[in-house]
Amino acid sequence: MSLIASVIALSLAGTAPAAAVEDYRQRPATDEVIYFVLPDRFENGDPQNDRGGLEGDRLATGYDPSAKGFFHGGDLAGLTKRLDYIEGLGATAIWFAPIFKNKPVQGPKGEESAGYHGYWVTDFTSVDPHFGTNEEFKAFVDAAHARGMKVYMDIIANHTADVIRYKEDAARGFRYRSLADYPFSRRGGPEGPAINPGFAGDHVATAENWKKLTDPAFAYTPVVPKGEERVKVPAWLNDPVYYHNRGNSDWVGESALYGDFSGLDDLATEDPRVVQGFIDIYGRWIDDFGIDGFRIDTAKHVNPEFWQAFVPAMQARAKARGIPNFHIFGEVYVDAVDLGALAWYTHAADLPAVLDFGFARAAIDAVSGTKGTDQFAKLFDGDLLYKGGAGAALELPTFLGNHDMGRFSMFVKAANPGASEAELLQRVMLGHAMLLTLRGVPTIYYGDEQGFVSDDKDQLAREDMFASTVAAYNDNDLIGSNATTAAANFDPAHPLYRHIAALSQLRRKTPALSRGTTKVRAFAEKPGLLAVSRFDPETGREVLLAFNTSAAPLAANIAINVKSTAFTALHGDCPVTPAAPGSLHLSLPALGTIICQASE
Repeated sequence: MSLIASVIALSLAGTAPAAAVEDYRQRPATDEVIYFVLPDRFENGDPQNDRGGLEGDRLATGYDPSAKGFFHGGDLAGLTKRLDYIEGLGATAIWFAPIFKNKPVQGPKGEESAGYHGYWVTDFTSVDPHFGTNEEFKAFVDAAHARGMKVYMDIIANHTADVIRYKEDAARGFRYRSLADYPFSRRGGPEGPAINPGFAGDHVATAENWKKLTDPAFAYTPVVPKGEERVKVPAWLNDPVYYHNRGNSDWVGESALYGDFSGLDDLATEDPRVVQGFIDIYGRWIDDFGIDGFRIDTAKHVNPEFWQAFVPAMQARAKARGIPNFHIFGEVYVDAVDLGALAWYTHAADLPAVLDFGFARAAIDAVSGTKGTDQFAKLFDGDLLYKGGAGAALELPTFLGNHDMGRFSMFVKAANPGASEAELLQRVMLGHAMLLTLRGVPTIYYGDEQGFVSDDKDQLAREDMFASTVAAYNDNDLIGSNATTAAANFDPAHPLYRHIAALSQLRRKTPALSRGTTKVRAFAEKPGLLAVSRFDPETGREVLLAFNTSAAPLAANIAINVKSTAFTALHGDCPVTPAAPGSLHLSLPALGTIICQASE
């Protein structure tokens, strides 16, 4: 029996009951608990693919397990091997960073790093050999589905790997060149020679118009290095005419849509040929593998019209494949409780959902004790801004930290430098209690359940779950245990793992926590009380959530539904009866959580 066959056999041995398997595609997106993982950093199931079939040093293969910016060996075989662990945590859907074939290494001399994260794609049709094969990916998806678990892919349409170079002098860093200073109709500026006659501008989204854009050298002169002329797949991606070629974005205004993302080749997503190209690419992953959802990388750096065409096309492909609840959510990176900036994309771009960065900011600030709980009230009041209102907000994936911004534990620890290990654990547990019971689709960042504490964002927040040799990872003491990342961390007895698993089970059993409406009962402008009622979508039964973000106990009378005359404790110490009709008296310990369910 081959290695991957052995792994699949082990995985299938723990599959869910038949009823759960039959129902998983009927589950609405609101009912999921998502586990987000970088395959390279999770588990090494097949050491033979560590170098991706390449030969040479790390600059050729991308493999260096001691360097935080290179491949470490995690793969699809490892993910499949650990499905028991992920399922035991309570996750019902797995979202992983892109697995498409990447440019192994890129970057200036002396500053190189590898495509272990998956965002430097060259071949959108194949799994990167460092992770395995398309056949192994199909086996992984089938193994997850056999357990009733969904699989979400991380996809990219904004850019490809950095292949295209510019003929002009790079001394100024290829600064962004604007539409006004470098129009499509001239080469090198308004006074330059005329090119692309008849092209009516990129706002005219017809195939006939875009066929008239034949010369891509209006701003910079794109050049494809020798040997890389056919490195991208599908083949049409190798033609510079399908890219903006305007230099590096400065992240504001026009350049956020037209500029290269730190040198990555920025696609002309206004071109209907590019739109159809990506519909074909990602439609095949649905057709051939039965994927259950897409997280869209860098969604705000793509023109809204692209998503207006792409999203319904993907939803139609999914429905035709028998996937009625295909979950699509875009990454709109806004590090603030800025509801308008997030909600705008559900209207202008018709994105069904976006990652809820506002929730993350509110949770980090409240649980760290740097601000009060009033940001949550602002957050939930703003749900009406999303297209579809508060009902649509239930499908927003919520999270506490991630691979870009850093880990939740890091923010908590930084804000409480004198805190004991016990207090830090309490705060992190409080954050996860909020994540798993408040509105939205809770998303667990791999390793958080083992107390991982990043040193910073990006590469420093992407630790290995298997035994690591990265010094910058291994010098951190993990929260809730005496372990470090120098040893493997798949401990189901870890207090955070058990806490998340228990709350995930409670969420599954309590529809109010996944699909219920929200009513804010109390909040504080300083660390203290947050109380929220959620209501069962069928029975209307109330579930009261109360959180104490302060380091001291508190007591308060909380407004409740007058019809809620008796309560059962689902978590913490809940009174059996109200103090008076419409009022429940709660006593919360420091950094505590109480969940009370009204009797029917």
